[in-house]
Amino acid sequence: MITVNVEASKAYKVHIGAGLLEQAGEYAREILGGEKAAIVTDDTVDRLYAEKVEASLRTHGYEVVKFVIDSGEASKNAENYIALLNFLARQKVTRSDCVIALGGGVPGDLAGFAAATFLRGIAYMQIPTTLLAMVDSSVGGKTAIDLDAGKNLAGAFYQPNVVLCDPTALHTLPPQIFADGCAEVIKYGVILDAELFEWLKQPIQSQIERVIARCVQLKRDVVMQDEQDHGVRQLLNFGHTIGHAIEANSHFMISHGSAVAIGMCIAAEAAAKQGLCSEQCVLEIEQMVTGYHLPVQTEYTADQLCRAALSDKKRNGSSINLILPERIGHCCIRKIPVEELQNFIEAGISARRKPCR
Repeated sequence: MITVNVEASKAYKVHIGAGLLEQAGEYAREILGGEKAAIVTDDTVDRLYAEKVEASLRTHGYEVVKFVIDSGEASKNAENYIALLNFLARQKVTRSDCVIALGGGVPGDLAGFAAATFLRGIAYMQIPTTLLAMVDSSVGGKTAIDLDAGKNLAGAFYQPNVVLCDPTALHTLPPQIFADGCAEVIKYGVILDAELFEWLKQPIQSQIERVIARCVQLKRDVVMQDEQDHGVRQLLNFGHTIGHAIEANSHFMISHGSAVAIGMCIAAEAAAKQGLCSEQCVLEIEQMVTGYHLPVQTEYTADQLCRAALSDKKRNGSSINLILPERIGHCCIRKIPVEELQNFIEAGISARRKPCR
């Protein structure tokens, strides 16, 4: 097992290793305490892993209650958030009890936001079951729900008390969901770690624990410098401003990882046209993305993407911050006026627009 220590506003550990699902109760008892554990999961993960986690929690003396949502981004909404708060209240969950976020980014974000706000904050554990959640969304304390105007627009910075990453859960992931996580891993390589990028030239599956650990360490280092996203943490948004716009235009039919992969390629191409990085850098990113069966093209126009991106939380008044590569392993934060965003996107999109059907 590999353990990564996170020293943020709340200190906690991220444990990575096989068999941790069955040990959830042991960690909860030692770290979270309380008498009642409220599992928040989706219907897919519920069928696959909830029974193991529930059994472990009960073995260690917990009364277990469970809140199950439909799988998919559409469930990360205000209606389910309020329903979850009411569920916790009806179940008489107290400040000494805990929430267990079991699943991918959607139940993790929803459970974390509820834990941050119910009774003004209760303890919670993240048990991510997707690669994307293990390497990214379960660590760092960003919790949120989506609004009609855009993704992750209501939320809180609220660190978990512990994170358990059991790579055996990845064995049941559909290939596309696994690929979504690979997009976030590629992101870390491009923005922070050229050595990690080199590792990815060999299949992630053959080195899964060290890849997860490296990504968690990289995110830990960034979060410890800038927990609330005012500076260097914005680097983690590489590919996300345009990626979120693609998701929104598709009504979330395009997955997060696929949208981020396209967003990274568009940003890299636009950066190259501005002389910030070489065409070789763009080619390396595209080859890595396609090597993990992720898309590089979009059917949406620059105008469509611009309108969606201007609702993004990364906008700051009359400007928006974009994360652009300079070379593999190093990116910069570039502030541009909002009136220049459409031309910027067009510069990156012109070579990779899919024809509309």
